[in-house]
Amino acid sequence: MKILVINCGSSSLKYQLIDMANEMALAKGLVERIGIEGSILTQKVEGRDKYVVKETMNDHNDAIRIVLDALVDKENGVIKNMEEISAVGHRVVHGGEKYSKSVIIDDEVMKELEECAKLAPLHNPPNIIGINACKKLMPNTPMVVVFDTAFHQTMPEKAYIYPLPYELYTEHKIRKYGFHGTSHKYVSNVAAEMIGKDIKDLKIITCHLGNGGSVTAVKNGESIDTTMGFTPLEGIAMGTRSGNIDPAIVTFLIKELNYSVEEANNLLNKKSGVLGISGVSSDFRDIEEAASNGNKRAELALDVFHYRVKQAIGSYAAVMGGVDCIVFTAGLGENAPETREAICNGLEFLGVNVDKEKNNVRGKATLVSAADSKVKVFVIPTDEELMIARDTKELISK
Repeated sequence: MKILVINCGSSSLKYQLIDMANEMALAKGLVERIGIEGSILTQKVEGRDKYVVKETMNDHNDAIRIVLDALVDKENGVIKNMEEISAVGHRVVHGGEKYSKSVIIDDEVMKELEECAKLAPLHNPPNIIGINACKKLMPNTPMVVVFDTAFHQTMPEKAYIYPLPYELYTEHKIRKYGFHGTSHKYVSNVAAEMIGKDIKDLKIITCHLGNGGSVTAVKNGESIDTTMGFTPLEGIAMGTRSGNIDPAIVTFLIKELNYSVEEANNLLNKKSGVLGISGVSSDFRDIEEAASNGNKRAELALDVFHYRVKQAIGSYAAVMGGVDCIVFTAGLGENAPETREAICNGLEFLGVNVDKEKNNVRGKATLVSAADSKVKVFVIPTDEELMIARDTKELISK
């Protein structure tokens, strides 16, 4: 069985074709600048040169068509025809309260996705466009939607209800939803396998750290709390997002500094985080380089980031009544030994002891804690596409 995994952004599209017999990716690709001049597809196949297609793509219909053409291309493709694709798994950011697991796409599901679009206006619309484009080009192929929010639907009420008038929840669904769920679910399961215990017997804290970042408390295999909230803006400091701040800052910006609502929203989402503090970049590599050259604001940005992640880990150890292991994943979590060390430094009281030599690793599933560390610390590369493919296979096999 071969499953195509699609992840649509507003002007980009990531895809993988995965052979479920061995869970290996036959092809991985990225389409950029959809609807913009200079559209380009880059496809990678193990053992071959990159296959690049530069062709005008006015919309996601064009992009999906060119992706399918690339997969069946006589010289550069990996399958003979479209019939080899058994199903398509789509990543969708927001499933609201309705979906606590992945589902096969039908008309009712599409209607619910449109409803959820108001909760994720930047993310869900391009996800929906991608699904519709695939349905148009592959009308007889079953399709599954996998939600970023689904894993967090096990949070108890005390974790997801905000201390606001309760009617805002009952009438407008304002509550904590959490994101990166597919990644948190995947790496917590891998961690349990690496420890050799049933995940239902473990307390795990997963740290998905990239340009966007979130920390999740996984108790007995279920998410019981996570740092992102109603939107992906809440939580730890991120590349360009502020994370947790005093909400009154927003009214101050609007009333005292004459920001419009759009300007305030843009500032918090795109001009804050480590970019806002450092004034250098949202890329941690650039900030680390600046800090090593004596840039004090860059140093401060890193300190704030490490502090906020450490704060989240400490609070989740408290709400779970302890922690058995901590997992670092995503671009920064997988590839920045100094970041992992700085975050774990000071957590010795919890029983965390990172081995400096073991921790000198990038992008590889590794135990990086010392032999005497009561809490195991892992680096585990995330694989959201494989998680989507597994859910898709399970659903269509039924």
